[in-house]
Parts: sequence; structure tokens; C-alpha cells
Amino acid sequence: MRISVENLSFSYDERPVLQNVTFAAGEGEVLSVLGANGAGKSTLFRCLLGNLFGYTGSITVEGQDLRRLSPRKRAKKIAYIPQSHRPTFGYTVLDTALMGTTRHRSPFLSPGKEQEALAWEALARVGAEQLALRDFSCLSGGEQQLVLLARALAQQADILVMDEPASSLDYGNQLRVLQMARELAAEGYTVILSTHDPQQALRFSDRVLALAEGRVVALGEVGEVLTRDLLRRLYHVETEFYMTPKGAVILPEVRE
Repeated sequence: MRISVENLSFSYDERPVLQNVTFAAGEGEVLSVLGANGAGKSTLFRCLLGNLFGYTGSITVEGQDLRRLSPRKRAKKIAYIPQSHRPTFGYTVLDTALMGTTRHRSPFLSPGKEQEALAWEALARVGAEQLALRDFSCLSGGEQQLVLLARALAQQADILVMDEPASSLDYGNQLRVLQMARELAAEGYTVILSTHDPQQALRFSDRVLALAEGRVVALGEVGEVLTRDLLRRLYHVETEFYMTPKGAVILPEVRE
């Protein structure tokens, strides 16, 4: 497995947020993390990214303890795609993609031809090369999310951590970003993403990790663990699953 988490627990002061979380994710898979607000998803991601170290248990990346890796070595292995990004300065799209190449050079040196080539290649991979000279802050939400994905690809890490990548996007851009995540997994990346939409998890994921009150309440193949009972437990709603030629569709029960 590329990344393994064993008995991970974390508390803010005396308040436990994660409790004995254990899972692993391997090459070529999309693992969706589900859970209601406050379930511990964001804290889990902060631990995975090395932003929180006050946890008990262990996180290993390709057999190495995450806490023993320098920031540059962590960046070599794990890239992060946030929900959104509002830069302080007016960076171009190309500048934003180039930020992903920082681990390849000293932070005191300007990007060279090799780094520019990586940035252009990443932008082309997500279909955003035509945006290269535009101001990042002037792009639509969907365009920005693709550029942030390109920044992560330019980092050349094998593990992509995506924090609700489709939460602020319109329907079409949601599908484009999630389809891109699916395609990257097919190329060998390990994708760990959080989502509030179980239909997205059902359509684009291989496995699901479900959290409730900081604990793992389900972990396994998406078609096996994503059930009416699980959604009731996570979100306190009733749903029905309907089979179509393209797969299952989840419909909530709406009160008349």
C-alpha cells in the first residue's frame, strides 16, 4: 500500500476528533471519505498532509513514517488539492502550476526550463494550457479547480489528497474534475478525496471510508459498504437505491 494509517487518534485540547482510525490506500485507486460535518474528515486530511503531528498511532507512506519525512520529502510523495484557493497576489495560471514544482529546486531559485516544462505538461494534462497567461483569480471555479489539479500533478507526487474538490462547482465541472480523478487513478495515482455527495462516491470511487464522530464506521468496496443503512447512520436521512444500466442511483426520500 502507498499510504497506511494505523490506530490514528487526534484531539483538540481535551476533545477527541479522530479515534483509532485505520485504513490504507494503494496504487491506482480512488478512496472516498464520507461523513457529516464534524465527522473528522478535515482533521484526517491535515494529519495525512503533515500539518498536524500531535496524533497517536501511525501514518506511513511507502513504508516510511510520515513524521520522519522532511517537508520536501513529504511533498515528493503527497500533493494536495484544496476546495478553493484565493491567492494574495495576481498570479497567472502558469505561475500557479509552477508552484507545484517547488520541491524540485531550492526555494531561493527561480523556475528553470525543466520546471516550466513540467508546469506546461500538467496544464495540458487537465486541458488548461490555453489559460496559462490568464490571471488565476479571474477564472471560473471549475477552471480554478483544474489548475489546482495541474499544480498537484506538476509536483509529481503519487498520492493526491483532494478536499471536497467538487463542492463549489456546477454540475458539469463537478463531473469533469471527478472524471479526471478517476483517470489519474487509472494511470497509477492514489487518490484520496472527501465528498458530501454519496452519489459521487458511488460513481467515481473504488472504496469508501466512512467516518462518524471521528471513528471508522465503514470501510470497503463502494458497492458493498455504501448502503441505505450507512447513509442513515451518517446523515440521518432515508434513501433508496435504484439500479440502472449505468449503475446504481441514490434518491433521497422527500416528505410530501
